[in-house]
Amino acid sequence: MKALVYVGLKPGVLDPQGRAIARSLNDLGFDEVTGAFQGKVIELNLSGDDKDHAKARVTEMCEKLLANTVIESYRIEIED
Repeated sequence: MKALVYVGLKPGVLDPQGRAIARSLNDLGFDEVTGAFQGKVIELNLSGDDKDHAKARVTEMCEKLLANTVIESYRIEIED
């Protein structure tokens, strides 16, 4: 089983990397880009076959290590 964890900044938290990406893309002629947000994707390989248990455990991992929940939010996807 695989878990994908998407971590990004909460709304209202300054994202200088995202701003730099958007500005650079505009400078390269990609004028349709009006904003960019920098985040991370973490892929975890998990043992077991209980998706509910896996999601609960990955939530614990996010709360304890993978995300700084003061400034970041996260989303979890569990795949077979």
